[in-house]
Amino acid sequence: MGRGSIPNVRDMQRRLDEQLIKNAKAQTGNDQLSAEVRDLKEGLEMVEEKARSELGMVKPNEIFVQVVPSK
Repeated sequence: MGRGSIPNVRDMQRRLDEQLIKNAKAQTGNDQLSAEVRDLKEGLEMVEEKARSELGMVKPNEIFVQVVPSK
């Protein structure tokens, strides 16, 4: 019933498993952010992609087309 008991160990193992899953998700997010930072430092391609997707940047002689899904 105390520390080291089977129920206690099971609970600790469950909590450890949950934390490992959270850590893996956080690591994936961190890896994506690191790649984004590296791209921003190394070139302007990522800056242009961000400007196009988030700010709607359009270069001269380009046509902007927006597809809206039907409901």
